[in-house]
Amino acid sequence: MYLSNRGRVRGVLFVACKRRYPNLVQKKRSMYWSNTLIPTMKETPEGAEIPSHVLMLRAGLITQVMAGAYTYLPLGLRSLKKATEIVREEMNNTGANELLMSAICPITLYEQTNRVDAFGNVLIKTDLQRGNRKVRVVFCPTHEEVITDIVARFVSSYRQLPVTLYQIQTKFRNEERPRFGILRTSEFLMKDAYSFHTTIESLGETYQKMYDAYCKIFHRCGLPFLPVEAESGPIGGDASHEFMIPSANGEDEIVHCEQCGYAANMEKAEIGRLSCDYERKNVQLKEIAELDTPNAHTVEQVCKLLKAKPTKLIKTLIYEADDKPVAILVRGDHEANEFKIKRHLQVEKLTLATPEVIERVTGAPVGFAGPIQMMEKIPIHADTCVMEMDNAIVGANRPDKHLVNVNSMRDFMPDRIGDFRNAVSGDACPRCSAALVSKSAIEVGHVFKLGTKYSEKLNAKFLDTDETQKTIIMGCYGIGINRIVAGIVESSHDDAGIIWPVNLAPFEVVICPIKVTDEKAMQLAAKLHDELWQCGIDCIVDDRDQRAGVKFKDADLIGFPLRVVIGDKVLAEGKVEVKWRWEKEVTMLPIENIVEQVRSLIEAERNTSEKFRQRN
Repeated sequence: MYLSNRGRVRGVLFVACKRRYPNLVQKKRSMYWSNTLIPTMKETPEGAEIPSHVLMLRAGLITQVMAGAYTYLPLGLRSLKKATEIVREEMNNTGANELLMSAICPITLYEQTNRVDAFGNVLIKTDLQRGNRKVRVVFCPTHEEVITDIVARFVSSYRQLPVTLYQIQTKFRNEERPRFGILRTSEFLMKDAYSFHTTIESLGETYQKMYDAYCKIFHRCGLPFLPVEAESGPIGGDASHEFMIPSANGEDEIVHCEQCGYAANMEKAEIGRLSCDYERKNVQLKEIAELDTPNAHTVEQVCKLLKAKPTKLIKTLIYEADDKPVAILVRGDHEANEFKIKRHLQVEKLTLATPEVIERVTGAPVGFAGPIQMMEKIPIHADTCVMEMDNAIVGANRPDKHLVNVNSMRDFMPDRIGDFRNAVSGDACPRCSAALVSKSAIEVGHVFKLGTKYSEKLNAKFLDTDETQKTIIMGCYGIGINRIVAGIVESSHDDAGIIWPVNLAPFEVVICPIKVTDEKAMQLAAKLHDELWQCGIDCIVDDRDQRAGVKFKDADLIGFPLRVVIGDKVLAEGKVEVKWRWEKEVTMLPIENIVEQVRSLIEAERNTSEKFRQRN
């Protein structure tokens, strides 16, 4: 379509660049659209579900290799590298030391920490053939074992501590349901840092330093992040925070108090109570009755059959806590929180009981368990909300039977009462009692106080001042680099495409000459391009022989923050058109000092992101 003009246009650009910067011609020529692989798409790709996935494919940032694996194309890689450098700069500012560990390690390290079972199928394992023997290895999902083994070998004295080591490395996890583009993949780029200490106080100081560094990183990246209290999961440890991006398409649920700022993920979220007085006042307690409920195994089925709301039903869940059965009671519309239950019971392992165990304990198949007259006497723990229920429905511990008009204190007495459920919108904040708000969110970072979970098992010790051997205390701090990029696209876009902050954009400025056949316009484009690069401004020239509308649409789809248009007024009035991606209005600026003005705009936005943050 425009091949006939391309040779002449490139010749003009080459001569202009060579005349001014003879040593930079080869580098500068790579920053033209026609020399870069930018496969933009008009239509939504098949299988793309959420905005970040759709737009990154359409803008030519990524392309799928297979489910859960993506190639970063030139523009996508530029943004990924910018996010990486922001992370690296802030980590270095904390005094952390960068290293690079192997992406594979012997499975024996994971066996020593019992994480082969903890990760389950998520852990990718394989055998390496070494001569006549096989070596079993894992593709590391995280590097706690590897880094602790290194420190165990090279750190022996309190004089070498504290120390913080980090890397930016590819991780591997067998995601059974990879989805949402680069948000949930089988391989991903991660910054993981590990700190080593002689005391809990020292760990606390580094933990706060890392927490503050994470806030700086996500602020510089333009992310609308929210730090939340969190569970440690298979990583372990006794304190942790996640850094979340509130998003309608997030796979995590958090609760947030907009009054006092309390925030936690659903696994950790506490529920405030205005009262612990379970005395019933002015309530008529009816007599228990047994009703037939054939084939009604679920809350929905029972409620439909008995024409009742889920808030009137008590779910009796049978768990095995360290292989011993226990009953947990929650309201029918609530979900049990196994992390809270596990902490409350102080057990290592908690799983739902098998159908065989349930029938043995209750005397009935799954779906008909209740707290009254079980076949075996087992501990019964009730969520606080259960104690506030009157004339409730419970399983009768008999097949196809339920009891109605059941009341705690009168008909059954729990062994313990506590917070055993997930928080929901409207629950009281545990700090100030205001109403909590539930939100979906994307996790981009996580910090942990690990304690001695790994150092104890891998024999990482130091000689203290009193000449005794003590176990090293650890912290762990991770950031998903890919998720920073996807999180920005997910939280910052419009109908036209991506809206990048300057600090993460593939290019900060796109120069759009309207007529590439106009020699003077192209000479000006080359001059602007070269001088902006000389000033440290990351720019690209759209040298395609296309209509202005096509160029503008692609620029908006990709999301270049600042667009400089060289149109007819350049020759007529000596002005160029400048427009921020997120603003509707354009500004006409004189050519004489256009480079200095663009440089000033970009550098100010790099430092503050003020215009990007005020775009709404």
